Amino acid sequence: MPTPPRSPRPRTAPQQPPRQPRRGVRPSAAPRRKPRWALRTVTTLSVVVLASAGIGHAVLSGLDEDIARVDPFRDMKNRPEAGHGTNILLVGTDGRESIGKKERERYRLGGAPCHCTDTIMIVHISEDRDRASVVSLPRDSYAETPPHTDRVSGERHEGHPVKLNAAYAEGGPQLTVRTVEKMTRVKIDHYLEVDFTSFMKTVDVVGGVEICTDRRLKDGHTGLDLPAGRHTLKGGDALRFVRARHVDGTSDLSRMRRQQHFLAALVDRATSSGILLNPMKFRDVTRAVLGSVRADRGFGTGELLDLGRAMRNFSPSSSEFTTVPIAKMGHVVKGVGSTLKWDTDKAGHIFDALRRDQPLSGGRSPDAALRVPVDPRQIRVQVENGTRTVGLGRRVDAALAATGFRTTRTPANAAERNVERTVVVHDPRWNRSAKSLAAALPGSELRAVKGQGATLKVIAGADFEKVRKVRAEDPGQGEFGVVRGDEVSCS
Repeated sequence: MPTPPRSPRPRTAPQQPPRQPRRGVRPSAAPRRKPRWALRTVTTLSVVVLASAGIGHAVLSGLDEDIARVDPFRDMKNRPEAGHGTNILLVGTDGRESIGKKERERYRLGGAPCHCTDTIMIVHISEDRDRASVVSLPRDSYAETPPHTDRVSGERHEGHPVKLNAAYAEGGPQLTVRTVEKMTRVKIDHYLEVDFTSFMKTVDVVGGVEICTDRRLKDGHTGLDLPAGRHTLKGGDALRFVRARHVDGTSDLSRMRRQQHFLAALVDRATSSGILLNPMKFRDVTRAVLGSVRADRGFGTGELLDLGRAMRNFSPSSSEFTTVPIAKMGHVVKGVGSTLKWDTDKAGHIFDALRRDQPLSGGRSPDAALRVPVDPRQIRVQVENGTRTVGLGRRVDAALAATGFRTTRTPANAAERNVERTVVVHDPRWNRSAKSLAAALPGSELRAVKGQGATLKVIAGADFEKVRKVRAEDPGQGEFGVVRGDEVSCS
């Protein structure tokens, strides 16, 4: 980055001889001097900060030469008008041909590379560098390409229907950018293409990423097999986690949710572990990212340093994630197959927010409904009053019912009447339902009791304040809504 011009040095005023006090007048007290330790501390911190910035540029200056360059913006015309902030098109490709045979076998990366995009996201960094918004574009989205030349056959094509990920196979990064800009009317400022190798290296160099799951995740195609709980995933296992498409019946949509959760956890890891404050660690992360990616010529170490400095003030709540809303699943197109048709109105609101550099949530209040894995309407609840506060059981029952839970509407008194913390008693077999209920009761304690059965019990404690609104995730319709990083991270 260019060095800012130095401010002109102010002229030094001529020194005046010290004034002599008048006879009989007591001289005024000399101004109090700052302690030398304070001055030394400030000086030392300034030197450290300047040295760190200098080291950052020094250790990263040679990495630009290692970045494989592409020109996705060549000869592009009639592009969308630029908005505020920075839009990066993040594209994930397989790149399995660069991985050794043993690793390919271990992580189930067999088969020929598809030369297509496996993941497509628009990453928006706000102009004030206080927020990152990530919008996932399903790879099977129905798209129409602009006129282009096939990069393999050299044949000239008019615009035609495709699945979004096929744009890369036909026209590489340039057609991918042109197609995304045509669909979203969002101007792409930078293009970053990440393959399996760079992904695994990045995860390993940050020391792994912690993810949480409330149920077992098993996919025979990738070899993913994670029991419920917390897990710190290193490179290869992390790749399994974000690639798995056969964990449930929602295929790519649930996979995109896992990718978003993983990105939130990665941001949390990078911002909470001191990596961005340590020039040498930051160099290692940057080297892992840039060592096996392709990017436009305007994206390099300078931009990463700029983003790294900005992200030092990031927290998980600084990031937000969403997926383009889907109006129709299984939209069949002749010669293309089954595609996902976007909800143009809802998608338009998302892309308009990116252009205007506004939060995707539209300034959502903290009381907005929290997404939970089980629909409250499917959860039956018996409320008990664990305190001597008259009417607390009825109040809790009514609040849960208003949020959608199937309460018995006949609250009772608990055996113990001195409960301090609200408890959710549940059968281990209904673990996901219990977590959904606990999310509606901030600060509540989960207590597993075998034989409790399908009806969950809430023992209201003295700490009860309110019931938080919750709503079910609905991956079948692609209605993920907007979630913040702190809502999907383990913390």
